[in-house]
Amino acid sequence: MGASEYDPAFLSAVKKLLTDEGGYADRARDAGGATRFGISQREYPQLDIKTLTREDAIEIYWRDWWCKFRYGALPSPLAAKMLDLAVNIGPSETARCLQRALRACGVAIAENGILGPLTRASATRANQTALIAALRSEAAAHYRLVAASKGERAAGKDFLAGWLNRAYE
Repeated sequence: MGASEYDPAFLSAVKKLLTDEGGYADRARDAGGATRFGISQREYPQLDIKTLTREDAIEIYWRDWWCKFRYGALPSPLAAKMLDLAVNIGPSETARCLQRALRACGVAIAENGILGPLTRASATRANQTALIAALRSEAAAHYRLVAASKGERAAGKDFLAGWLNRAYE
């Protein structure tokens, strides 16, 4: 697909995501292993991550993330935040963060880790400013728990400052 064929909300979201994820990285302490543009060799063993192009990464994010998890059915700023978080912490944990954020905004919803019709509808009806603020807080709490569970010397501590920056962006 060419850039003109993608949803404009997706193009805006993926542009920020690619900025956050950067180019090629292969850090021993990073559980994601070798990655390029946030696409990991572990998740895509059939790809040559070192030579993955930006256009190929965009196509993967469109097909395997934006469309698969229906982020485009959410209001644009929320959809962008969901994509960014999902790539970093996983789609189920991101949905749980959203569900906790909805509860913080007064919406009675189950925390099941599924971005289903009820969660999407509730998120669409919620006050977007309050919901995104609550989502950022929930993501930061997730990152803090991950870092704490890994102990003082583990990778979680090494990455916590960057994770918190990502949560609050």
